[in-house]
Amino acid sequence: MQGLLLCYYLFNVGVDMGVSGGVNVGGRVDVYNLSCASLLQLIVTKPLTEDLVGDCISLLCKIGNGLAHAYVKLNAKERGLTDISILSTFIHLRYVDISINYLKDISPLSNLTHLLWIHGDDNLLSSAQLSDLPYLQVASFAHNRIKDTEGIGHPLLESLNLIGNEIHTISGLDGNKLNKLHTLELRGNRLERTAGLYIPSLRKLYLASNGLTNISGLERLENLQTLHLRDNLLEHLDSFTGGMKSLQYLNLRGNIIADVSEVNNLQNLPSLRALVLAENPCAEDDHYRLDTLIILRKLERLDKNEFSEEERMEADDVVRDRLEEEQEKECFSRREDIPKHFTEHTVK
Repeated sequence: MQGLLLCYYLFNVGVDMGVSGGVNVGGRVDVYNLSCASLLQLIVTKPLTEDLVGDCISLLCKIGNGLAHAYVKLNAKERGLTDISILSTFIHLRYVDISINYLKDISPLSNLTHLLWIHGDDNLLSSAQLSDLPYLQVASFAHNRIKDTEGIGHPLLESLNLIGNEIHTISGLDGNKLNKLHTLELRGNRLERTAGLYIPSLRKLYLASNGLTNISGLERLENLQTLHLRDNLLEHLDSFTGGMKSLQYLNLRGNIIADVSEVNNLQNLPSLRALVLAENPCAEDDHYRLDTLIILRKLERLDKNEFSEEERMEADDVVRDRLEEEQEKECFSRREDIPKHFTEHTVK
């Protein structure tokens, strides 16, 4: 993504400078023959200036006691920016969009204590760390180079988007501070475990396209309703416990679950109504849907398809037949346990 953005930027800006390994074509550098590192060297320093702020700012609102006014919205998206230091003086901003730039540092935003939402997607950020912003509700830093989750403690934050970064481990997310956070996006990172992820207020958690082999710790998220674990490396489901009492939707598509019997572990989820298991080895079994429904009697949808009335009737029949077989075996076992002399006496 960043490489494409760099190419787009360089062609549109029309850089005219010599770079080792590049070819100067008509006054422009042939970016297709450059490495990513060389492309980064070509980025022209472009700070956000007062004049540019004037072009990007809007939404005049009352501030303070209502007697004064200030512009509270900044849309500086796709401006080729490398520096936003000037924003530290625009203390009344509430909405800031600085997406699709070349920013490595967003610390000037720490001074904007009235911020309600920040969009900083598609930059070059290695961290989302900011001072705690008392009113921030939405923060999006997708497709950067963020390596950890430290320094995110905004008390009113409701939605955090960290899709497509380079996060290996989860640390620093304090559930006591983030007690309003209900949606967390961590798709497309490099997570192998979910240790350190305990935010009791979470209702939606997206962890698809990581390298997860273990999800221990998530069982404590008793308010979680939606959990996306698509395209990971999960083989077993024994981490699911009754603690996840609110979970309604679970997506496990594209893992390596081989045996449908693993679904037995999901009986601990009393609210589960929709399950996705497609593209797992277990989904190739001819009786996969029926076996899943037999185990999870309250399930309404499997792989996005609702169970038909016929499927439910068939599952009922199988369950009834199995119950009768078990009862017969139990009766036979009891008869075998009766002492032989007692049986003979009864016959006489």
